[in-house]
Amino acid sequence: MTDTPTPKPGKVLVPADELRGFAAALLEKGGLRPEHARTTADVFVWAALRGVDSHGTARVPAYLELLAKGVANARPEITVESSTPAVAVLDADRAPGPVALTAAAEEAVTRARASGVAAVGVRRTVHTGAIGYYVSKIAEQGLIGIAFVAGMPNMGYSGVKGAAVATSPLAVAVPAKSHAPLLLDMATATIALGKIRQARASGTPLPEGAAATEDGTPTTDPDRAVMPLPLGGAKGSGMSLAFELLTSVLVGAPIFAAFHSDDPAGRKHRQNALLIAIDPAAFGDPAAFTAAVDATLTTLKALTPADGAQGVLYPGERSASVAERRAGEGVPVAAKVWRELTESAGRFGISPPQVSA
Repeated sequence: MTDTPTPKPGKVLVPADELRGFAAALLEKGGLRPEHARTTADVFVWAALRGVDSHGTARVPAYLELLAKGVANARPEITVESSTPAVAVLDADRAPGPVALTAAAEEAVTRARASGVAAVGVRRTVHTGAIGYYVSKIAEQGLIGIAFVAGMPNMGYSGVKGAAVATSPLAVAVPAKSHAPLLLDMATATIALGKIRQARASGTPLPEGAAATEDGTPTTDPDRAVMPLPLGGAKGSGMSLAFELLTSVLVGAPIFAAFHSDDPAGRKHRQNALLIAIDPAAFGDPAAFTAAVDATLTTLKALTPADGAQGVLYPGERSASVAERRAGEGVPVAAKVWRELTESAGRFGISPPQVSA
């Protein structure tokens, strides 16, 4: 193998295609089938291109650990159960989330083409990654994509001491004609767990009402904060609980009740999801729909910006612009992450791609 590049302070730039291939090679060496490794790497690089570095290639070492420990199943037997044309349940058999949810998105599109609307539940997956990816894949087919995910409780709930519900995300993607698709991708937490860790490392105070201590007491001290607080208080925690019912309970794999029971198995990592695809053609002329979406977004962007604002943006617009720039310039990878990736490459006998500072 070639010499491993020595990372410099700051970040390195890696061409997107090379980073995708490198991540896939690492994941394949970690045990995934080649096609599953490519799918998982594509999800990571998609997030990294859009500036969502917390869900980008920084996740590769964590996934390698999940695979090594058997938390994620490297060779899952994924099955699809269905009793009606517009609905299916995909049992992931502990497959990595990118593998399971990509398959679910494809299933949802196929069924929505025939039925107008389709819903696919995902049972027993492991860490879903950036769920905006899956609804974006649906939108690329000209359909509307909606996704909900429920995971392990790690966030406060209004009126409860300690962690009660999950920072469960919601994503919606709507195709347009000439604009980039609208992409709303949000968690039900005020702040991400990764942001708390970053604040702790830098010694930066946290925003008011963003995080709490182990017993649920709000704090701005990153050294005392162990969990995020729900977005909008009761609104965010209520949404999280609703997503648990719409995913885990609906597909027969409850997380919340098991987590808070006396059974130790209830705390084993797992996630569930629900993906919905809506075909605009079932409601009328799909071309007229995307044209109207364009008109709506154009109208929004033409509104008078608030004082100090750099312009009016719709959800997903900024990240699409970042992706376009990074696709040409390369994907920034933090020095620490690059070191972890190249160390894994050394163990596996893989040659890392060339990088620039």
